[in-house]
Amino acid sequence: MDFLIFLAAMAALIYGADFIIKESERIALHFDISHFVIGATLVALGTSLPEMAASMFASYQGKSDLAVANIVGSVSFNIVLILGLVFLIAKKVRPKRDLFAKDSAWIIVPIIIFVLMSIDGTISRTEGFLYLFLMAGYLIFLFSDAKEDIEQEIDLTLAKEKFNWGRSIPLLLIGFVLTIGGANFVIESGSNIARMFGVSEWVIGLFLISLGTSLPELVVSLVAIKKGNADMSIGNIIGSNVANLSVALGGAALLSPLAVNLKENYFDIAIMIAASAALLLILANRLYNKAGATILLLILALFLNNTLQTL
Repeated sequence: MDFLIFLAAMAALIYGADFIIKESERIALHFDISHFVIGATLVALGTSLPEMAASMFASYQGKSDLAVANIVGSVSFNIVLILGLVFLIAKKVRPKRDLFAKDSAWIIVPIIIFVLMSIDGTISRTEGFLYLFLMAGYLIFLFSDAKEDIEQEIDLTLAKEKFNWGRSIPLLLIGFVLTIGGANFVIESGSNIARMFGVSEWVIGLFLISLGTSLPELVVSLVAIKKGNADMSIGNIIGSNVANLSVALGGAALLSPLAVNLKENYFDIAIMIAASAALLLILANRLYNKAGATILLLILALFLNNTLQTL
């Protein structure tokens, strides 16, 4: 029964996030907010809503391992699985933006901060609050650079639709209910599954929950490939990972201090660091091709092999 609840709750969580993203875009377009701002704030933050909801509920329920593992796993999957597939499948990825020069710091700095904050074994409420400032800094950075002509993954068909508050507000509310309620049941059923098989909550959060909550990013990236805009998937993943490590982790720490055991979970955290370093290497050398895909998918294989051995 817990498996069915887990799958149903995950579906509700994903669909809820989708409702929120689309209706937020409609509202933004209604008020003539630029596509750049919509993409920078709504797509990256919107696709990270499942991670935020899942980690915050886990923290609220005192399940630090689930909360932290979900973020660590999501950051890793976003890079090695999603971008690995993008580089493997896409025929041509040629970003106009110099991603290494402008965005490399936002790939590695949140990781460094996470490790430094975790050295004492706890991410406190104060540190969680500081993490939220990191996201604010990222948004300021994006706004200050908004003059560049950068396309974003926006559903342009929404711009052609007649705006209707009577439709958008109820759908937004439904989205929030599905996302928050889904996150609650995901955590409960995931914990039950862990206890049933004697698997740690860290592994459940790292593998099942993080993989599931990364589905919005995967869907956005696959749509980007279909539309011939696979290069912009890179920016979406960078933004989503910043959101995961700042808003999701910071928000979870604000609800309840998070216990982090770097020594016990060093391999999984090392994979997250390796994935981020590999992405920096790819951006620096513009390996937006099968060579870049091979590097990322090899890290994914190591990640999955170690995770499956612990089951």
